[in-house]
Amino acid sequence: MFMTLEADYAVRIVEYLTKHPCRCDARTISEQMQIPQRFSLKILRELVAKGMVCSYKGAKGGYTLAKGPEEITLRQVIESVEGEYMLSRCQKEEYSCGRAHCRLHKIYEKISEDVRRELDSYTFDVICAEEKEGCCDGAAGFDKAEQDTG
Repeated sequence: MFMTLEADYAVRIVEYLTKHPCRCDARTISEQMQIPQRFSLKILRELVAKGMVCSYKGAKGGYTLAKGPEEITLRQVIESVEGEYMLSRCQKEEYSCGRAHCRLHKIYEKISEDVRRELDSYTFDVICAEEKEGCCDGAAGFDKAEQDTG
């Protein structure tokens, strides 16, 4: 079982923005992280909607982290594009497996909780420790006044 390609790309994008704290445009992020630009733009929109990334319009626009990398966990990024991690679909409230007394439900929930807890233990400041690379080429300074909230 693997996480989706979309989740992998979302992790790469947040990793890149952690290493490059100034505004970075989608093209640069896509090229540097080897992600198709259309896919990067879709994921960036989702990360903006979840409050992890800020978007800036205009010639000096681009993307930055919305909060410090010490506040962003691997779980938050993965779940921002995949939804809550669950080992089995029978854990979802809307799913009806018809086995009310199944012993596996509790086991699956425990495993899912363990995985979520482990993913929460990794923040991007730790993931990217000692790998700060500086601003993107030609990136503008950070100015909250120009932030595009949509």
